[in-house]
Amino acid sequence: MITRMSTLFLRTLREDPADAEFVSHKLLVRAGYIRRVAPGIYTWLPLGLKALRRLESIVREEMDAIGGQELLFPALLPREPYDATNRWREYGDNLFRLQDRKNADLLLGPTHEEMFATAVKDMFGSYKDFPVTLYQIQTKYRDEERPRAGILRGREFLMKDSYSFDLTDEGLDAAYQRHRDAYQRIFDRVGIDYAICQATSGAMGGSASEEFLAISPSGEDTFVSAGDYTANVEAVTTQPGAESDPLARPAAEEHETPGAETIDALVEWANKQGIRIAEHEVTAADTLKTVLVKIQQPAPVATDASHASDAGDTGDTDDTRGEPESELVGLLIPGDRGVDMKRLEATLEPATAELADAKDFAAHGLVRGYLGPRGLASAGIRILADPRVVRGTSWIAGADKKDHHVVGLVAGRDFEVSETIEAAEVKDGDIAPNGEVLSIQRGIELGHIFQLGRKYTEAFKATILDENGKQVVPTMGSYGIGVSRMLAVLAEQNHDDKGLIWPAAAAPYQVHVTVAAKGEEAQQAGDRLVTSLSDHGMDVLYDDRPKVSPGVRFKDAELLGMPLIAVVGRAYAEGKIELRIRGGETLQVTEEEIVAKIIELLGHDRQVQPMV
Repeated sequence: MITRMSTLFLRTLREDPADAEFVSHKLLVRAGYIRRVAPGIYTWLPLGLKALRRLESIVREEMDAIGGQELLFPALLPREPYDATNRWREYGDNLFRLQDRKNADLLLGPTHEEMFATAVKDMFGSYKDFPVTLYQIQTKYRDEERPRAGILRGREFLMKDSYSFDLTDEGLDAAYQRHRDAYQRIFDRVGIDYAICQATSGAMGGSASEEFLAISPSGEDTFVSAGDYTANVEAVTTQPGAESDPLARPAAEEHETPGAETIDALVEWANKQGIRIAEHEVTAADTLKTVLVKIQQPAPVATDASHASDAGDTGDTDDTRGEPESELVGLLIPGDRGVDMKRLEATLEPATAELADAKDFAAHGLVRGYLGPRGLASAGIRILADPRVVRGTSWIAGADKKDHHVVGLVAGRDFEVSETIEAAEVKDGDIAPNGEVLSIQRGIELGHIFQLGRKYTEAFKATILDENGKQVVPTMGSYGIGVSRMLAVLAEQNHDDKGLIWPAAAAPYQVHVTVAAKGEEAQQAGDRLVTSLSDHGMDVLYDDRPKVSPGVRFKDAELLGMPLIAVVGRAYAEGKIELRIRGGETLQVTEEEIVAKIIELLGHDRQVQPMV
């Protein structure tokens, strides 16, 4: 197929959009692939849509290859299934809620576990129907509080979500592995540099969970690797401290510590005083940072009337969202670390967390900068502690009054911990569960696979008769890929200072042809080239714009980023066409051999006829 730029709906920009921070956002807007409509909402322009459809096709091919069957649910959904799994409440403010003219509650689908589970329940009832894998490629909606980074974090996005249904846990294991393998083939085909990381299940629930993260320094996700261990930082488990007899420790002593409001100042004071903890000089890791945090559970929803289970009986409802249920808790973490809010919220899901403010301290008579576990206990505030804070460990902590700290405060003697929690930041050099040293990298989430188990099928009472006539509940797997996000990831990983550099599998066009030489003969050569490439099954972008200078044509070609750029220019006087490998070398190829060379570079397996 040939697309002529003289008729293409395209306008390239020379300047970055003012609101763009990520490279993919800048380049996709400048190159005319997407156009902002509102925060987190984008129009897919012809070039962008064509690239997106290519990625869809690859995902579809690999899903079909493992036995997936495609269907399509609506994006506009009833409330009732999401009430059954409590996700109408748990999704909180991220859920787009609305009502129709009869006041029936609806939502824009953020994910479709409920729909798949109810469809299988309604249509299948025998063990003979299983196993089954269903999938869709569809737009999802989430009301991001701070949409940013273009299509990397928007309010609507294209996603492939698939679900496996099996009667046994062994069947689920096999389906999970098939999807895992398919995801690797998808990402390998388009040339994404990625890592497979252990992950938390979050609001999805279930047991086994892995993320596919595209490696990128601009990524919002942090992951760690250590030998054969790779995990999202939210899923990293901290090696616990060594317990000892708390009564064998010296008694705690309160000291005046003027000006020691920071950990560094406290460590400096301790070492000047000659204080030692466990027979060694004090470091930040020997201090105890006490952080006051407000935890909020999703707001409860009060309803005056029962929700109808079918579209014909909507009823009148008075659906009001109450105030979130909140609780102040104290976090105890070693002083050489900060609180990682993502790790904290992953542990607390579906609750959210934020640091307490001055009013919260004042309301409980707590002193900022000198807060300690004894003050939390006196105020009746629940204490959550890092796994390193175990029975018998000794710390320097706040004494709950200005300019005072306690030295030798011992867990299990001077204070008690209500619960252990993963909330401290992970650092390079930490020890992984496999005993090796961790290194930290950044990435962008591409896909997530879960072994959901029976959470959703049990919620909908989906029972099946097995071969012995007994009722069993199917087990589910859930597998998502952000298709639109893949496009942004490719832009993040494949660009230079001139523009995009698409891999051939994802490029909207394999070849960009332009005529830079003057004269009818050169123009005819360009026409012959695009026709021959099209005849060989390639998608070709032909820059045939009149009265556009070669310099502008070259800049646009580099910005748009097709894998190969063929230029009928000065070299054509010698019968040669310039073939630029985007981001690589430039070749001089005869007109007779140019199509064969392009096919060779693209890896097309075709019998090539010389141009005539």
